[in-house]
Amino acid sequence: MSKHISSLAPSVVVDTAAARVAVSQLIGRISLRARTQETGGDLSAVSKAIGLVLPTQIGTRAKAEGIEAACLGPDEWTLLVSLEQIEKVEDALAALYPSLPHSMTEITGREVTFTIEGPQTPDLLSIGLARDVNSIKVGQARRTLFDGATVTLWRDSETSFRMDVWNSFAPFLATTLETGAKELAAELA
Repeated sequence: MSKHISSLAPSVVVDTAAARVAVSQLIGRISLRARTQETGGDLSAVSKAIGLVLPTQIGTRAKAEGIEAACLGPDEWTLLVSLEQIEKVEDALAALYPSLPHSMTEITGREVTFTIEGPQTPDLLSIGLARDVNSIKVGQARRTLFDGATVTLWRDSETSFRMDVWNSFAPFLATTLETGAKELAAELA
């Protein structure tokens, strides 16, 4: 497993009447690239190996057996798994390689996840999001930009999101989200 090097430990960044931002516990992550049926691949074999039917429409997500997957491109997925389960998933994918070439990179240590929730979460995200937050439906995920940093945004409910960001940008985004949440809360007062 890759080494986790973030300077941000799991903690609450800010908690206001507008929104709560927290650094989440570390979770296993795998970046997966594989050919789809349209390009001569066999995603059913990949799905069977990991115990989850991979979503094939960009932005869609699937979850089963403790694995969550988001389709981020026509042949690209991010897999979230427990730290205890990551080696099992890696081994299952590696066993497929001779008959089904693919790219699998364990990226656990590369990113930090912020949990952002509260009544004004969409407004908070709009301060730095390069797209309309409402175009991301509940249950979807998108790779996008937040104040110039590449992030993956997972929408869990109308007012609850997870944001994955590379470690090097995490302190900057934490400060940006903290400032925004405080400003939105001040407007409510």
